[in-house]
Amino acid sequence: MTADDVPAVITLERALFPLDAWSEDMLRDELAEPTRHYVVAESGDTVVGYAGLRFVPPEGDVQTMAVSEQVWGRGIGSALLTELLDRAAARGVTHMFLEVRSDNPRAQDLYKRFGFVQIGVRRGYYNGADAFVMRRVAEKGTHE
Repeated sequence: MTADDVPAVITLERALFPLDAWSEDMLRDELAEPTRHYVVAESGDTVVGYAGLRFVPPEGDVQTMAVSEQVWGRGIGSALLTELLDRAAARGVTHMFLEVRSDNPRAQDLYKRFGFVQIGVRRGYYNGADAFVMRRVAEKGTHE
């Protein structure tokens, strides 16, 4: 993700998360952090997904991840998460964490397929929903 992608990402963010959308300033601040890595998925000239990683080895966090509803089921979420996990592993991250809305089973299922397990709940973390805290511990010698 580059600064040029920010307007398109914010538009998608607001469409997908109207109650919890990040501001443009928040996203720009994230991009400026040396412990962050953000990616976008594009279809033609359109941003259809994005994801962000915070890495402070041996731990890392999926900061955000979203895919446009128009392209659900095409493997974009899996590709974005794979990129984050690969980047995290290359930086020495062995323990990945994330929060996911308790009312988003689609995202929960994706994370479970990648080896994340629920380890806690943050009540009222999102507007109108709790967050499930999930963790993935990389097996020695692998990051997939």
